[in-house]
Amino acid sequence: MIGRVMLGLIFIGVGFVCVWKTDIPFGLIGYIDFAERWLMGGSRVFYKAVGLFLVFLGALIVANLQQKFLDATLGSLLF
Repeated sequence: MIGRVMLGLIFIGVGFVCVWKTDIPFGLIGYIDFAERWLMGGSRVFYKAVGLFLVFLGALIVANLQQKFLDATLGSLLF
């Protein structure tokens, strides 16, 4: 249980930093050609979207709801 909570908090922290300080992942990774071509804001908007996804995933992990979320959204496709 403690490991799950710590993992979720790490996901939330990394996602928060990606949203709050977009220049950090941008400086580490650089431009993403797909994002520059198809997204209006380019790579920075892509990093913010990834950060929001990580925060959401981390919250699901902390609350131990990831399986229920997958069953509710993709359950008919997977099972």
